[in-house]
Amino acid sequence: MNNTPKKENETCVIIGASHAGVNLAFGLRREGWSGDIHLYDTDPELPYHRPPLSKAYLTSGDTIEKNQLRSSESYKSENIALHLGSTVKEINRENKKIVLGNGSLQSYDKLVIASGARPIIPPIPGIETAKNIFPIRTAADINNIREALSKSITKRVVIIGGGYIGLETAASLKKLGATVTVLEREKRILARVTAPEMSSFFQLIHNENGVDIITSKNVNKIEYKNDKNTILCADNTSYIADIVIVGVGIFVNKELAEQAGILCKNGICVDENTRTNDPDIFAIGDCSYHYNPHYDKYLRLESVQNAIDQAKVTAATLCCKEIIYDTIPWFWSDQYNVKLQMVGLSQGYNQIILRKESGEGTYGDSFSVWYFKDETLLAVDAVNNAKAYVIGTKFIKGNLKVNKQKLANPETAFKPNNLLLE
Repeated sequence: MNNTPKKENETCVIIGASHAGVNLAFGLRREGWSGDIHLYDTDPELPYHRPPLSKAYLTSGDTIEKNQLRSSESYKSENIALHLGSTVKEINRENKKIVLGNGSLQSYDKLVIASGARPIIPPIPGIETAKNIFPIRTAADINNIREALSKSITKRVVIIGGGYIGLETAASLKKLGATVTVLEREKRILARVTAPEMSSFFQLIHNENGVDIITSKNVNKIEYKNDKNTILCADNTSYIADIVIVGVGIFVNKELAEQAGILCKNGICVDENTRTNDPDIFAIGDCSYHYNPHYDKYLRLESVQNAIDQAKVTAATLCCKEIIYDTIPWFWSDQYNVKLQMVGLSQGYNQIILRKESGEGTYGDSFSVWYFKDETLLAVDAVNNAKAYVIGTKFIKGNLKVNKQKLANPETAFKPNNLLLE
């Protein structure tokens, strides 16, 4: 680690003003950075919370101002220069400058890339001429969906993609009175991120709330005619929509880094201090590809927690303090009256244990899915069950062994000591 004392007049430039970039800017001030801080973002809105976009913000009549990360006054009081609606088109490492879209230059001593990601718009024939087709990424996207829905008489919505964002949006639109169909390419929803039991649970919840989820659907074409979109699938089925929402994944915004010769793989490669192969350039948030000591592999995570934690590490590192990034990932999703809390990463599991706590039916009101690779607990998905989330976090962080037999028995008191393998 480079512990060379920073100069009082050093300038830090941050590209990207979402959770990672904003938390870094204010974190730098808390850590004692006294030089200039410039924060750039293409979004013209004052930086805002992202998770509510597909949930509370979509269903409310709020303006985005109520969801701001910080007030405009706070940037002024902390002497953080905020450049909104600004595009960075080049990083000149040799001269330590960034080139803006209008051709102007900004010098830096330290540069942090927090550029995040952008939604994938698949090359479906007809998608360019379809009307009222939207991704879910920015406040402008949600505002456009709100407006289109308010003008629609039949309120027919087709969502392409059955991941968490698509499902959260489906739940929100259903609350707004829309008729919602979700088309998922895989054989089950959430296939890449969770166990079949969780997929079945969320399929059931959505069906009970009137959302039609159809799997194994490949969209081949979209036709717009007579004020409506027709979504044509490979199996010759078709679906009518006034509004089409695309939630099939993201592209990492790593082009600036690649063009500047910064090492990139599945994101911008960084070390344990979030530093790239250029000692004066760092990367954090959704765009960073970092090593996780707990899972002994490189990861790229799309989560607010990751953005905030990496921002803390970078702020400390830039202020010459010893700190490394070593956290257990966690996520959440809200759909209808269901709160899902997830801790850890389940990839590579070879056994699951489903523990039901209460309620009738297959899943009941409260349950959790525990993912194991042999005897190692990898992750826990907790549905309306904060206790399972907390206990799972404790076991994963401590590399503690779980007594699987007791875990699977709902009669066993749900306490850490009772579940510990002796």
